[in-house]
Amino acid sequence: MSELTDANNPPALRRSAPDVAIVERRRWFFRHPAAIRVTHWINALCFILLLLSGYQIFNAHPALYWGIASDFEHPLLAMNSPNSFLSEPRGVTTILGHSFDTTGVLGLSYDAQGQAQTRGFPNWLTIPSSQELATGRRWHFFFAWLFVLNGLAYILYGFFSRQLLWRIIPARDQIRGFWASVREHLTLHFPQGDEAKRYNVIQKLTYLVVIFILLPLQILTGLAMSPGMDTAFHFILPLFGGRQSARTIHFISAHLLVAFLIVHVVMVVVSGFWNNMRSMVTGWFVIQKETLDEHPSA
Repeated sequence: MSELTDANNPPALRRSAPDVAIVERRRWFFRHPAAIRVTHWINALCFILLLLSGYQIFNAHPALYWGIASDFEHPLLAMNSPNSFLSEPRGVTTILGHSFDTTGVLGLSYDAQGQAQTRGFPNWLTIPSSQELATGRRWHFFFAWLFVLNGLAYILYGFFSRQLLWRIIPARDQIRGFWASVREHLTLHFPQGDEAKRYNVIQKLTYLVVIFILLPLQILTGLAMSPGMDTAFHFILPLFGGRQSARTIHFISAHLLVAFLIVHVVMVVVSGFWNNMRSMVTGWFVIQKETLDEHPSA
């Protein structure tokens, strides 16, 4: 990694004593190589399209079960509109036998003519917006393979360039400071100076879980739901105890990834939106380093 320590902008001075000032120097640090940046944005696009087309597929049968076959009387989760024949239909979500009114969010949607429809996820959250299972499957499968190939490119590049080791394996001092990092995140205080050059321990551990647990789980459960893949790789489906179990795990792991994405975006915003975005577009990241100047300018 390269580093530019001589900033173009003049330092800002904060007077702390008659003859001492704290000098804030802007330092430019090259943080993200082109391969990392490109694969990052392709992953982001693919994941969003996979999620929205996955909701389209889920809406074809908006319920989840455990085991080999569907147990229509006892779903783990169901989104529907059981009273859709009434003048004011309601959307209902049932989780482990407990029902919740989710009208306007889940279980009920409206078409272009304003007619109520029983749909798990609303039409504005699916690709395509109308109920078209075949089209949704085509979108989902295309971007699933693109997502996998792009992910492999990221891992191979990261392994051979050693970028992956630097980004996801915590150093010993970071492990020892785990709880201090937790406190920093909870109070929205983030590393400054040279410490800002590397990902913190929470980031690294999170990326480890996402890359080596959640994403492989998502891929394997997706393959387990495919009859063609079951024929070619018959050992995958038994790993999850049946196609319905695989579908449920696929749904849960997808939303754990959604939770990761939401937290990731929030952290990007609160830790310095423009600085983080610039680094992921151009590669260059600005850090602030404070030094003492015994002869401050007037």
